[in-house]
Amino acid sequence: MTSATHLVGHGEQVAALRSAADSGRLHHAWLLTGPEGIGKASFALAAATRLLAEAAGPPVSLPGLETPETHPVANYIRAGSHPDLRILTRLTKDRSEDLARSISIDQVRSLQSLFATTPSLSSRRIVIIDAIDDLERPAANALLKSLEEPPAGTLFFLVSHAPGRLLPTIRSRCRQLRFAPLDDRQMLTALLAALPEEPRDEIDALIRSGQGSPGRALSFAGLQIAALDAAMDRLVVEGDATNAIRAQLSRQLSGKAAQARYEAFIERAPARIAAEARQRTGQPLADALRLWEEARRIGESAVHLSLDPATTVFELAGLLARLAPAGR
Repeated sequence: MTSATHLVGHGEQVAALRSAADSGRLHHAWLLTGPEGIGKASFALAAATRLLAEAAGPPVSLPGLETPETHPVANYIRAGSHPDLRILTRLTKDRSEDLARSISIDQVRSLQSLFATTPSLSSRRIVIIDAIDDLERPAANALLKSLEEPPAGTLFFLVSHAPGRLLPTIRSRCRQLRFAPLDDRQMLTALLAALPEEPRDEIDALIRSGQGSPGRALSFAGLQIAALDAAMDRLVVEGDATNAIRAQLSRQLSGKAAQARYEAFIERAPARIAAEARQRTGQPLADALRLWEEARRIGESAVHLSLDPATTVFELAGLLARLAPAGR
């Protein structure tokens, strides 16, 4: 039987929530913390699906937080029509694909219509906020009232990438589950599932790029990261005495059609220098760290000042070439 909500990794967190649910001591608010893109929102949706399915029936026999695709609750949630589940995220701006800067107080206040009635399909309802870091300050204060006096049968799953910035009064009313980046094996499982037709060398490059975050890795999908990594490796090993590699990269990564690959390169280049620095000691380490700082400065300026892509790529590639044994 296929699961509608299959998670990769995070076994300890699944066990903790499962134990609380099975014991009947399920806290009303769960703060899911950890780096962005590692699966906290997926965990929240899987937990919501399973808990709502258990409350409404028929019984679920799959392990952990898995729910059969054929379960009525899974069907409702997949269609976005479950009456007892509300998910708050940043909305898109009018006539634009850009997201609003925050989750507004009006969005939080809209929960009151949910709380004003009894749950429809069982005795339980669930609110997911992804991410609570995005709440406006007035919205956070409005949410706090619901956390202090939770409506009967209501569970909150609050996703946070930076819990230290939250109101202490919100943190104190939640049970925290801390999530860690996935290991390479788990990353491989997640990426093969998401990108079944991607070549293995590209999957391996995405694993390196993701740094334990499937979400981060998938943001680079389709950008030929393996080829970029190979070019950077060549610069680091061989240098670029004739400027041929730098010139080729500049041509490939300039122009509007290459914008996404260009942005990936200016993010990956400092990371490649940092990886090389970790293998060095003494003066070579100090030299590599200076190059890393310069690469970060160029990358940040490129984004904020809209620098010429061809020139930016040439300069970053030159820093990579200076890591080569001859220092070219």
